[in-house]
Amino acid sequence: MSDVTSGSNGSLSDRERLLKSTYDEVAPDLLRYVARLVGGDRHLAEDIVQEVLLRCWEKQLPGHGQNLRPWLFRVARNLVIDGYRKRSVRPREVEVPEVLEFTPSEDNGVDQTLSGVVVNEAMKHLSQAHREVLYETFFMGQTIKEAAEVLGVPVGTVKSRMYYALRALREELQAQAELASL
Repeated sequence: MSDVTSGSNGSLSDRERLLKSTYDEVAPDLLRYVARLVGGDRHLAEDIVQEVLLRCWEKQLPGHGQNLRPWLFRVARNLVIDGYRKRSVRPREVEVPEVLEFTPSEDNGVDQTLSGVVVNEAMKHLSQAHREVLYETFFMGQTIKEAAEVLGVPVGTVKSRMYYALRALREELQAQAELASL
């Protein structure tokens, strides 16, 4: 074994002893601290504490012989913040509950009725102009040109309103789904 990982007689090196003693002293408190920062997710907290100790090892124990506790807690806090920032720019990962995976063998129209109720409720939160363009194109089955004639607006306006209406409807449906999951 190399001199870095163990002494010539197979015992722990000074660095390893210092890391082990630091771990024994700080790890329980560090784990509780990180668990609070990540909302009680123990597995994530353990991963972060492991990463903190790995960085401590890689940096060859900054402040060798000094109290490493403040440095370790700062590194842990920074890792939690970095993780939060990464998750905030990525779509949220969700597991599909088994209930949603179930598909009934016969179509009795219940799903379509429930979907209609949900979409109708979401439509109430859209502006009048957005509701009109969605009604004419999706519910009445008209082309964009026909909808423009009925609404008395240019074709480009119908296209623009449809784009923003669909976007607003999608956001409203996502908001309703999030409320329903609480």
